Amino acid sequence: MKKQSKPAMPLPKVSVSNDSERVHIVSSSHLVSPKSVEMSELEYGMIVAWNAFSRWAVRCMAAAGLPDMTTMDVLILHHLNHRARNKKLADICFILNVEDSHVVGYSLKKLVSLGVVQTEKSGKEVLYFPSELGQQLVKRYREIREECLIDPLVASGTQNADIGDIAKLLRTMSGLYDQAARAASSL
Repeated sequence: MKKQSKPAMPLPKVSVSNDSERVHIVSSSHLVSPKSVEMSELEYGMIVAWNAFSRWAVRCMAAAGLPDMTTMDVLILHHLNHRARNKKLADICFILNVEDSHVVGYSLKKLVSLGVVQTEKSGKEVLYFPSELGQQLVKRYREIREECLIDPLVASGTQNADIGDIAKLLRTMSGLYDQAARAASSL
């Protein structure tokens, strides 16, 4: 006998001032809270934005001359170029908000083997920094970013202040998600 599935929950609708109904775009209607439908919209927005950003970062780095990278590899290489300071594994994990240091360690080994990152010992610590090749690739990435991302952004009329507000909101949400993760771990 074939198991009958429950019908999907309808998308929540909210009236707006012009008497039309606004359909909220969410990926998991079963998680929508009547207290904040917008949170489900934000989560869906973060999902599709993260996937688009990941695709962009990997493809831009490939266009810059370093194919077959993961998003984490690209983010680490950029972070190592940030402020031209040598960095420890733990510092990279902290700044990128990565809990699993093995993921970062794996990327670092890969980047070192490709010759785009170098290491030096400082006591018991290993410090990482970009090689000359790594710096050149990041410079080329920036040029491609300006042409393919920033120029169209400017042409679209999107205001930088709006982007800054979104960035601030995302940092706030990151803190809330971290706090919620700690709370969930104690249940």
